[in-house]
Amino acid sequence: MQKRRSPGRRPLLLAVGAGVTVAALAAGMTSAFAATVFNDDFNDGNTSGWSKSGGTWTVDGSGVFNQSNAGSELARQFAGQTSWTDYSVQARVRPASFGSSSALVGLAARSTSSTKMYRLALLGSGRAELQAVNGSSVTAIGSASLGVGTGTWYTVRIEASGSTIRGFVNGTQIASGSNSLTGAGRIGLVTAYASGGFDDVLVDSSGGGTPTTPPPTTTPPPTTTPPPTTPPPAGWPTPTGSQKVDATISVSGSFDGGLKRYYGIGDGGQSESQDPMFELAAGATLRNVVIGAPAGDGVHCEGNCTLINVWWEDVGEDAATFRGGTTYTVDGGGARSASDKVFQHNGSGTVYIKNFRVENAGKLYRACGNCSTSYQRHVVIDNVTVRNTDAIAGINTNWGDTARFSRITIVGDPDRETSICVKYKGVPKGSEPTEIGEGADGVNCLYSPSDITYQ
Repeated sequence: MQKRRSPGRRPLLLAVGAGVTVAALAAGMTSAFAATVFNDDFNDGNTSGWSKSGGTWTVDGSGVFNQSNAGSELARQFAGQTSWTDYSVQARVRPASFGSSSALVGLAARSTSSTKMYRLALLGSGRAELQAVNGSSVTAIGSASLGVGTGTWYTVRIEASGSTIRGFVNGTQIASGSNSLTGAGRIGLVTAYASGGFDDVLVDSSGGGTPTTPPPTTTPPPTTTPPPTTPPPAGWPTPTGSQKVDATISVSGSFDGGLKRYYGIGDGGQSESQDPMFELAAGATLRNVVIGAPAGDGVHCEGNCTLINVWWEDVGEDAATFRGGTTYTVDGGGARSASDKVFQHNGSGTVYIKNFRVENAGKLYRACGNCSTSYQRHVVIDNVTVRNTDAIAGINTNWGDTARFSRITIVGDPDRETSICVKYKGVPKGSEPTEIGEGADGVNCLYSPSDITYQ
């Protein structure tokens, strides 16, 4: 798969002290790490920050770090710091050739030397195995038969928390166990009698460092949301009247529209940079409003804001854009006819969407994947009814975004075509983010089958 090059990109590496400990993104969340302390997508074509031990390594024209010597007994590239303790390391790994069933292409964590490490190996036998490697002694912590083949990309992750080591392939845990081989160490890319490619290396740790982009100014959202303050809407309201709007309505404090319909700004389409119907100052509340068509760019929140019982009859560019704050709440209301997205999250912090309904939309929520300033963003979606919508949320996992879902009802989707959580790789402004997967993974996309009901 080709990927767009971004000139001048260097791996991010920040110091993390030896006392670092794992912290879940929220209470009750397992194996989650909050701060990105290293990442490298090799798009700049160089290997700055990496140290080689064996093998023939090059970065190709598509920004993939390849080890091409399939005859090398053990080829490794190391990065990071020996003081790193509890962290998660993830990379995309593509085996190119295996010399035998025991040959491997894999990822390493807590490496204290070129031969002492934890390793998640994709084997020529088709298995994935989490290993504790100490010289020639290799102890299997756990394994799974995955039908691993050449030419296929696999997302491989190791999580180290105290003496607990976990291994994941494509978001599914394949092994977990207790092992005290090493308590700290660097990350590594490894092959043995095999060749392969590596990309999108990411290290997260909660105890130090900052995200690859300006840090979030809010803590990640809690595991559960409070009970709904209003019942979910059963249908669309009848406006009490209509008012044509010729210029953006600025709101400070609280604005109650009495369920009047407001319309008249923009062209009703998806053209960029349309004016909003309402612009909310930091701390403002907008309630009991029906936004008709044309609606321009809907609502802009310039800081923390609350939208209560707000309805969009025909979403234009976006229903609402969350820009400058850290906490945004949508309680009640609904939106329909959004050819792209309903809620656009450009600022930092957390968006809470509850007691809401969405119909005929592309996505209910999207964390911006190519804004001029990119943050770690979070969304909590609770008690929402979905109909004829492509996806509920889209997030950028390389920036540590999270999306939590509870009490989601999807109507009229017998083939289960609605995506719950779509994962993207966020990019700098001027480039386009790429979709890299979807579905619950316990780290970024957080829900269980019981959270989703189909009617």
